[in-house]
Amino acid sequence: MSSPVEFLELLAREAAAVEFEGPLIAARSAGLPAERLAELEQAKTVALRVRALLERRRRRESELSGLYDTVSDLAGLRDLDEVLRAIVHRARHLLGADVAYMTLNDAERGDTYMRVTDGSVSAQFQRLRLPMGAGLGGLVAQSGAPYVTANYPQDERFHHTREIDAGVGEEGLVAILGVPLRLGSTSIGVLYAANRTARPFAREEVALLLSLAAHAAVAIDTARLLAETRAALEELSSANTTIRAHSSSVERAAAAHDRMTALVLRGGGVEDVAAAVTDVLGGALLALDAEGRRLAQVGEIDEPDRAEIVEAVAASRTEGRSVRRGVLWYAAVVAGAENLGVLVLRPEGEPADADQRILERAALVTALLLLFRRTVAEAEGRVRGELLDDLIARPLRDPDALRGRARRLGVELDAPHVLVAVGDDAIAATGSARQRVLSWATTYASTRGGLAAARDGRVALMLPGQDAGGSARAVARDLSRITGRPVTAGASGPSTGPDSLAAAFREADRCLTALGALGRSGQGASSAELGFVGLLLGAVDDGGDADVSRFLTATIGPVIDYDARRGTALVRTLEAYFGVGGSLARAAEQLHVHVNTVTQRLERVGQLLGVDWQRPDRALEVQLALRLHRLRTPG
Repeated sequence: MSSPVEFLELLAREAAAVEFEGPLIAARSAGLPAERLAELEQAKTVALRVRALLERRRRRESELSGLYDTVSDLAGLRDLDEVLRAIVHRARHLLGADVAYMTLNDAERGDTYMRVTDGSVSAQFQRLRLPMGAGLGGLVAQSGAPYVTANYPQDERFHHTREIDAGVGEEGLVAILGVPLRLGSTSIGVLYAANRTARPFAREEVALLLSLAAHAAVAIDTARLLAETRAALEELSSANTTIRAHSSSVERAAAAHDRMTALVLRGGGVEDVAAAVTDVLGGALLALDAEGRRLAQVGEIDEPDRAEIVEAVAASRTEGRSVRRGVLWYAAVVAGAENLGVLVLRPEGEPADADQRILERAALVTALLLLFRRTVAEAEGRVRGELLDDLIARPLRDPDALRGRARRLGVELDAPHVLVAVGDDAIAATGSARQRVLSWATTYASTRGGLAAARDGRVALMLPGQDAGGSARAVARDLSRITGRPVTAGASGPSTGPDSLAAAFREADRCLTALGALGRSGQGASSAELGFVGLLLGAVDDGGDADVSRFLTATIGPVIDYDARRGTALVRTLEAYFGVGGSLARAAEQLHVHVNTVTQRLERVGQLLGVDWQRPDRALEVQLALRLHRLRTPG
């Protein structure tokens, strides 16, 4: 017999709604009175109401469980794609939709694109991009408000496009619900639930999808923050590495600075600086002076091309720091505007900025050492120059004191020495060029155990040895190369003892004057090599080359011109004739000609010079002119 208790049993076993009609049908069949049927109808209505309530609570429980799972996913966020796929899948499951999907806005392209799908079977649909404002999703993305349609293809509220309609049609979607993904007031995308049949979406379903969309937005923002955090951590790690490297470089630079400072204080040299640089930086280093001469080298390094060195030094001076050329680094060694040399480094690796500062500091220390060395050399040169000046001055005072001064400088005055006088053609320039010549002479003499000084417009050198002519030629040759112009040097000696040096210098000075008078500027010779002509010319007070030329022209000029025009040998015949004491036969024998030829030549000389050319006073002038002519054209 039907009773209200049957509805409780149906509720207990979660029967379908249609089964709640069973007790009423049975009661009508049994012919129960109308009062009983009304009571059962009321009981059925209450039971269905209770069933609906229980159904809603179960659904709410399922929704809350899904949201809880989503929150758990967010709390353990590792991979954004996995979290978004889980949210879309739960949206489809909780709303009982055929398809769920998510689109995100593309700020660069100004549209929105498909990010995740669940339940989709159309490749075209999965690749859709929606312009802002187009379709249901485009309108949601643009407006930031939820939209729902029970039948999208026939809904005229939305701006339909061929691409969107084709994709939706291929997927077979009819009913679509779209809610925005919002971060604050900004919409970043859309979360959808869709059915392939017409279906209205309840307000609770819209609220549920909004909750899932909010979680999805949080997931996206969290992933963005995590990515930014990772990037920041990577930057911090990189910065920390850079700071450690910089700190190491600074410490290395400080250690190098202290080491080079100690080198200066204890009187180290350029070699010590080069060793310190390579100990700190590794590689090899070459130190060159302003002339390209090697000052020091540590390690294997080929000397660069001279043109490259000049260009790199100029660039380093202009920029005020070291410069790179290929695998080599150059640091100019300068003092004010003066170029003193260059340091050339071949590092083992790529040097840091602090390493370049070490090389530049080494160049500065090298400049200080070179200036200090120069100052010491100049001081010693002044002492040596003052000694030589006292030795060649007149009158000579206290020879024994001079011997003692010389001995303290490593010079033994009682040993043989030659005196060399360098002409004003070497020191005609002023300022630094003149100082350079004197500095060279001081170094040249001191390295050979001698002395050098500037005196009366000359540079005087006292050099150990006995070959006066060879010393003069060596000085003229080396100093010409240094100055880039011909240099004349006259010499005398050897001389022994301080008493003889003044006279030897005057003789060297006369020899220098004679070389100029003979037109042999740019050469070196000794007074002994010039003979009596050198002494004669040196004794002339300022004759000069013009006087010699006038004397030659007046005395034997016609003979010289005749030989030049005719190709004859009158000058050679005269030299042979006077050389054998005026014997025609012996002159002919020496010239390998017949005696008549000698006679004819001498007659021609008489025609050119006058018949009295053999008179003793004229003959002496002719012989002197012949010797001068020979000395002016040696060889």
